[in-house]
Amino acid sequence: MRKIFAVAAAAALALTGCSTGTSTAPQTHEVTLVTHDSFVVKEGLMDEFQKATGITVKQIASGDAGELTNKLVLTKSNPIGDVAFGVDSTFASRALAEGVFAEYASPEASKGAQRYQVDSTGRLHAVDVGDVCLNIDPAKLGGVEPTSYEDLVDPKFKDKLVVENPATSSPGLAFLLGTIAKFGENGWQEYWTKLKANGVKVVSGWEEAYNQEFSATKGDRPIVVSYASSPSAEGGKTKAVLSTCYRQVEYAGVLSGAKNPADAQKVLDFLLGEKFQAQVAEHMYVYPSREGVALPESWAKDAPLPPNPQTLPADKVKDNREAWVEQWRKLVQG
Repeated sequence: MRKIFAVAAAAALALTGCSTGTSTAPQTHEVTLVTHDSFVVKEGLMDEFQKATGITVKQIASGDAGELTNKLVLTKSNPIGDVAFGVDSTFASRALAEGVFAEYASPEASKGAQRYQVDSTGRLHAVDVGDVCLNIDPAKLGGVEPTSYEDLVDPKFKDKLVVENPATSSPGLAFLLGTIAKFGENGWQEYWTKLKANGVKVVSGWEEAYNQEFSATKGDRPIVVSYASSPSAEGGKTKAVLSTCYRQVEYAGVLSGAKNPADAQKVLDFLLGEKFQAQVAEHMYVYPSREGVALPESWAKDAPLPPNPQTLPADKVKDNREAWVEQWRKLVQG
């Protein structure tokens, strides 16, 4: 999943660790954390965790949420890490069906993460929420702003929208799912046919859509698929259209076959813990899953959590995702 301005995704998480124990084969206490490219953590926080636990965390960045999930599935018999973060709600059902994650009930999950659980097995724990919504550049729209999905097919917004390809992009898939939730399984195809006729532009991923095509950055399209929290990174110069949001939750879990599952569980507890959750909004521009965590003051105005986002049951997404994406390809790109 692409997050706003996550330029420090490969930040210094490969920390110098220490070994403990007196046996001839001491445990290294190193945990490999596999993440998407947009994982960012407050400077010094991982050092603090290491000092408190003796656990060294080594990060491996593995693309966006879709790429990460694919890699975890392909390597499940010989996992590339111990714990993974960044599989989101659009791909969670696939990861669970493929047996990627092990069961573990984190004691920190009851502090809020349980609100977003996929199932009752404890294999995935919600770390953050990052609803996907239309973002607009009011300055370039001249006071005529869309307020709904339906507005996008109006001729006055012709050639103004850029979206991500749902086959290659997590926010692109979330937006597609949002239109399916909104218009139903028998109505979304007609909607996308109208979007195509109204000049929607499709690009491969969030980086290209937001940082190259969106008029608030470098491009000429004043409507883009991004996140509800994106305006917080733009100082309020942009807006999220909260009636067009689809709830996207990012999860973490201990990998099946992890070489160091005991310490991996401690890392997962840390991701759900108060200190990590307190810096999620500022550093990854998403909403923490933990209840009672304070958000930056500007978020109340610039990035409120959408009150009624679109959602679809995880099982329905699992059963239909590939077929929906293929139908979308034929409609929009065929």
